[in-house]
Amino acid sequence: MADTQENLARRLSNLRKARDWSLEDLAEKSDISRATLSRIERGDTSPTAVALGHLAKAFGLSMAELFGFGPASHDAKVGLHDQIVWQDPETGFLRRSVSPAVSGFRGSVIEGTLPAGAIISYSVPPLPDLEHHLVLLEGNLCVTLGEKRHDLQAGDCLRFRLNSPNSYHAPGPDSARYLLTVITP
Repeated sequence: MADTQENLARRLSNLRKARDWSLEDLAEKSDISRATLSRIERGDTSPTAVALGHLAKAFGLSMAELFGFGPASHDAKVGLHDQIVWQDPETGFLRRSVSPAVSGFRGSVIEGTLPAGAIISYSVPPLPDLEHHLVLLEGNLCVTLGEKRHDLQAGDCLRFRLNSPNSYHAPGPDSARYLLTVITP
């Protein structure tokens, strides 16, 4: 995962520079301090899932597009070793890009594993109207979309368009493992 952190740091720096933004500009747009952004871009620290949500919003990208530093392959098969894995240093959330975002495709698929007791909350969606299809594979998961709470058990599917603050909580006793398909508008 060290390579993922280095690649993510490079990707975030390149996205900022491509827009001709200073670190101060990105700090203002993302509500993340300039010092933290500098440490993230140098690879000194890994951003949290919440910070990545703020950065995706600032860049106008989906989270899958933010992780768009893997092989730019249009091959039908995405091998296990080509799937980028990232871990949130704050919650232990594990994110695997099963079918990463690539040019020409509007959808992507991630596998997420949220440890028992962990909560991830996003104050704003990265892009308006992102279509989500979440299938819970193992454990229990509480998904809150705005004011509406959805309690999921293994096998349940939750379909929604993301247009509000949202959070994900694995109440336990086991981790929650799910597949999430995201389709850009």
